[in-house]
Amino acid sequence: MVFEDILIAFKRDPAAKGVVEILICYPGVHAIILHRIAHVLYNTGVPIIPRVISHFSRFFTGIEIHPGARIGGGFFIDHGMGVVIGETTEIKENVMLFQGVTLGGTGLHKGKRHPTLEDNVIVGAHATVLGPITIGKGSKIGAGSVVVHEVPPNSTVVGIPGKVLKRDKGIESLDHEKVFEEFEKLDAKYHLEVTELKKRLEKLEGKKR
Repeated sequence: MVFEDILIAFKRDPAAKGVVEILICYPGVHAIILHRIAHVLYNTGVPIIPRVISHFSRFFTGIEIHPGARIGGGFFIDHGMGVVIGETTEIKENVMLFQGVTLGGTGLHKGKRHPTLEDNVIVGAHATVLGPITIGKGSKIGAGSVVVHEVPPNSTVVGIPGKVLKRDKGIESLDHEKVFEEFEKLDAKYHLEVTELKKRLEKLEGKKR
């Protein structure tokens, strides 16, 4: 898995020049390597040490991953500062996160309380995904979005709360500018519909008078 994590950096980041550079200069890679060590210890019941490794990783990289989180191969965090991944989070294969992403829980209950990200999901900068929800395979979460509901596969989600703008066959990149253009078009459409309904309501009220 660590080998896959290094290889995916070449695919996801055009600035990557070589394995040595990635191993030395990529905090996202450092964080996932340390997490994989902590996760093995956590699963074998070793006390305290997994959390110490997680704490050191947060101090060293600015990325906080609970040792209980289950993360598949090909995982990549771009830039990484401020990323938080909760204890019961499940991340499948080839998932990419940008800086400031939070995969958080809701409530204080035990058990599954953090999100599940299926294969090939991309989560934009400073997006927040909360609760035991599933983000479907190939979906893209736009920057700054807050997602608290299930997301179908191959969806593009933007906004607070997150709205599914469209569903497609899935793509490898997340062009935030294009995503927000689509959101603005959708928002404008809703605005026109609401304005038209207000006009009709005013006419009806005028007739009653």
